[in-house]
Amino acid sequence: MLFGQNCNRNSAYAEPSKTFRFIKKGMVIFMNISVITGASSGLGREFAVQLDGYGLDELWLIARREDRLNELKEKLNTKVRIITIDLFNDSWRAELKIILEQEKPVVRYLINSAGIGIYGRYDEISEADNDKMIDLNIKALVAMTVIILPYMNKGSHILEIASCAGFVPVPFENVYAATKAFVISYSRALKYELNSKGISVTAICPGKIDTEFFEHTGNAKHKPEKKGYIVSAKAVVRHTLKTACRGKQTTVYGMPIKLYQYIGKFLSHDLIIKFMTKFNREIMK
Repeated sequence: MLFGQNCNRNSAYAEPSKTFRFIKKGMVIFMNISVITGASSGLGREFAVQLDGYGLDELWLIARREDRLNELKEKLNTKVRIITIDLFNDSWRAELKIILEQEKPVVRYLINSAGIGIYGRYDEISEADNDKMIDLNIKALVAMTVIILPYMNKGSHILEIASCAGFVPVPFENVYAATKAFVISYSRALKYELNSKGISVTAICPGKIDTEFFEHTGNAKHKPEKKGYIVSAKAVVRHTLKTACRGKQTTVYGMPIKLYQYIGKFLSHDLIIKFMTKFNREIMK
């Protein structure tokens, strides 16, 4: 028996009803869960809030800040398992594999929301900070996806948090933008590999979102400001869950970001890079 989804019945990933149910295989009853990284704040936290109404058996919330996860747990109706691990430390892989092997859940949603962005001129960003962006935005995301995939089946969804910064190369965000370009490319390719299994993969490509991300990015000289076109995490997550059910390979929210994506497809990247160089240089002054 398959799970119901909050999806349109005409979707390739639609299921019989909106209510989730146990899957029975012989005498074994499988627990149906969502795994959310970066769940202590921002998009990760909002995904937990909105998936709370999806009838899952458990929400597995992953982050370093246990106090934040406990605070969120108290606000949710769904049973929560808190997994406090540091995705910068590779030891988390063995820890998570042990938990998965013990519980043998069916993962209905994997949401890779953990990420970091550090902006500035190439010589203002330390080697260690570049490593952090690559380790979290790429290595941890891929490892989490590969580890979780054996526990997913038809109708499951993988949501990889990328960024509109991944559409074209961005000066003064060169490593961050490159990591998000990787996420988009990886997600699009993986989607086609998993089509035969009925597992969808969607790269989420937002612009600026009103979250704590602004407080934890930048460098000693430069901090990005909360100005311009900024949207709420609630709106982005609501839109993302709807589009994921339709099996879209990428999703953006807001007309300015859609326009930027369109321009990135049809306009010379050299022209866009020149514009972004001038634009970001002004910000960095």
